[in-house]
Amino acid sequence: MDVDKRANPSRVPQHHAPSASVGDSLRQRATEIIGSKTSLTLAATQAMTLPDMQQLFHELQVHQVELEMQNDELQRHQTELEMQNDELHRTQEALRRERRRYSDLFEQAPVGYCIVTEAGVLLQINLTAANLLGRPQNELVQQSITWFICYDDQDSYYLLRRQLIATGTPQSRELRMKQKDGTQFWALLQATVAKDPSDGLVHRMIVSDITVRKQAEQDFRIAATVFESTEGMIITDARQIILRVNDAFTKITGYGSADVLGRSPGLLRAGRQEQVTDAEMWLCIAQNDAWQGEIWHRRKNGEVYPARLTMTAVRNENGVVTNYVAILSDVTERKAADEKIRNLAFYDPLTQLPNRRLLMDRLALALAVCKHFQCKGALLFLDLDGFKTINDTLGHLQGDLLLELVAARLSTCVGDGDTVARLGGDEFVVMLEELSNDVPTAASEAKAIAELILTTLDHLYPLSPVPCRITCSIGITLFGIDDSETLGEPMKRADLAMYQAKAAGRNTLRFFHPQMQAVVTERMALEKDLREALKLGQFQLYYQPQMEGASHLAGVEALIRWQRPLHGLVLPAEFIPLSEETGLILALGHWVLEAACAQLVRWAPRPGFSHLTIAVNVSARQLHHSQFVPEVLRMLELTGANPNQLKLELTESLLISQVEEVIAKMGTLKERGVRFSLDDFGTGYSSLSHLKRMPLEQLKIDQGFVRDILINPNDAAISKMVIALAESIGLTVIAEGVETIAQRDFLASQGCHAYQGFLFSRPLPLDEFETFAERANLMQWPAPPKQSIRPEATPSSKSPYAVARTGPPSQT
Repeated sequence: MDVDKRANPSRVPQHHAPSASVGDSLRQRATEIIGSKTSLTLAATQAMTLPDMQQLFHELQVHQVELEMQNDELQRHQTELEMQNDELHRTQEALRRERRRYSDLFEQAPVGYCIVTEAGVLLQINLTAANLLGRPQNELVQQSITWFICYDDQDSYYLLRRQLIATGTPQSRELRMKQKDGTQFWALLQATVAKDPSDGLVHRMIVSDITVRKQAEQDFRIAATVFESTEGMIITDARQIILRVNDAFTKITGYGSADVLGRSPGLLRAGRQEQVTDAEMWLCIAQNDAWQGEIWHRRKNGEVYPARLTMTAVRNENGVVTNYVAILSDVTERKAADEKIRNLAFYDPLTQLPNRRLLMDRLALALAVCKHFQCKGALLFLDLDGFKTINDTLGHLQGDLLLELVAARLSTCVGDGDTVARLGGDEFVVMLEELSNDVPTAASEAKAIAELILTTLDHLYPLSPVPCRITCSIGITLFGIDDSETLGEPMKRADLAMYQAKAAGRNTLRFFHPQMQAVVTERMALEKDLREALKLGQFQLYYQPQMEGASHLAGVEALIRWQRPLHGLVLPAEFIPLSEETGLILALGHWVLEAACAQLVRWAPRPGFSHLTIAVNVSARQLHHSQFVPEVLRMLELTGANPNQLKLELTESLLISQVEEVIAKMGTLKERGVRFSLDDFGTGYSSLSHLKRMPLEQLKIDQGFVRDILINPNDAAISKMVIALAESIGLTVIAEGVETIAQRDFLASQGCHAYQGFLFSRPLPLDEFETFAERANLMQWPAPPKQSIRPEATPSSKSPYAVARTGPPSQT
């Protein structure tokens, strides 16, 4: 029965659990058995009753079933947990994939993203934005975004941030940002407000590079501006039908848009013969996509005008012409200006004769013709005699009128194929072409034209206030004789010949001779050596005594000498005129002034020499130079020389022009103690009103009057007049060129008691002059007048010239 119970599962509840007491006792007993580690012996079992054993066995079976059911449940839960774990792993992997995809989308987005605090500090930035800024991401985080915004646009960013904070609504701004290397780019900044769990309110920003768009906008504005420029513009389709014109087109042509839209640009053509045909123009456009040139157009009112046209073909991406753009401008005024410029460039504005440039162009062509046809030509170089005097006396207006009259008369002396040109001033050139191939015959033909010119010009000219007569000097040279001659050689030869005509007495002609070239070559060598002499200090001063009475040495005149290598001592007459022409006289004059002041300083402490004055000649270019007065004062200050012992000798020719300027400069130097003497008095023209205003101290009678003063009554009368004039206006007189006792005595009888000349001594170098002065016992003479401005008569101890030295001062 018990077995049946065990075999029938229906009798055993599937979820029945043993009672707590029985179960506990059984477990306790089982535990005791297990705890005592004893086996279920027969004695132990014998102590149990059969029901107990059956009950124990039944409970154990039930417990076993229960444990198996619990084990199944546990396995089921484990399976579920494993399935949930797998699902969790799948979910985590999906999340990781989504995160990676989001990161990739964030980092590689086509626009830049960044998160900034309300203060503008970058918290996060994607790779695109970092690349836009040209910096690694780690250099950008925790940096202020304003560091990467151009200074001029930072106010725009601050306005965006302020409005974003105030309104909380999305804001955008276009501003310029800069990369690490300073490159700027245009950016569109779009910002919104968001809340971040850790950082509070933040600004999420999108940064887009809009540089290309901004450039396109600028290009569009420029294109629109260009289209509405001052030049007419026409846009046609590929069939050359006008689609659009601008306002400038209407102003130029008179045609409005309604008049020309849908029509061909050919309606503008004037019908005149052009330098280029329509076929040639369109062929050029087909080959080069562009053509430009000048054509004749007709306005709506029928007026014909010259136009500058530029045609350009517009092609699409496939290279097919879609449009033509024409730029049209009216060049009427420009062509008139070009003609005026051409006249100014190639013609003399006063006489309308060809100028030097056009003459040289025609001479180049004539040389080529002579070479090809084996013929000869001639150049006649003309210079008007005495033109400067007429110009200065009658004024420039009358001088210009005279030049116009001379040009008109010259043009009557030559044929149509010849050229009469004005080089400038009173210089003209006549170019004769197609003369005989025989040199003597060609020379005779040129001479005949030159004599005709001399005769034609030698007449009265109706000038105001009185008619004047003028002549010219002509230099002649033939060209075409030597095929190798250069363009400038005939001009040089004719110029040299003209100067020979001047030297021959004027109003004559001279042919070029090779000896003239030798003179020019020597002159060029002299100029070169003169410049070198200034650099190397090859000059020295000679001193000629100036006497008072029979034996009193009052001063000296400093005269420059040049010790030219391989040539010996060169006198001033050989190089001073050249230095005047080349402008070197300024440097020479500076040297002489410095040397004279330095010598005064060296003589100052020496008894017998301290009273001497030194006279220095001043040229016109020196006196009229703007820095002459500052230079003299600076030299006196530099050397420490006594200005009362420096005497500047001016020639009478200096008084012809800029008299007021000369008087002002003399007055400035006179106030500082410098003294003045007027040299060669009586040889030029001096206004007595100017003479009495000048701060002169002395007049010097020219040696030309002294030389024949005993045999020529006119020279004697002029000398007497100069002495009387000087006495009347309170000036002293000195005569130069005194060579005999009789001359000295005659001058003394007339009241002149100061002399200079070979009677006393020729100009001497420094050492010989000092020996002469000491030997002549000319040591004890009154001291020079006291200095009015600078009371010290001795040089400053700081002066570099206070110490004795043997040579002249260095060239500045």
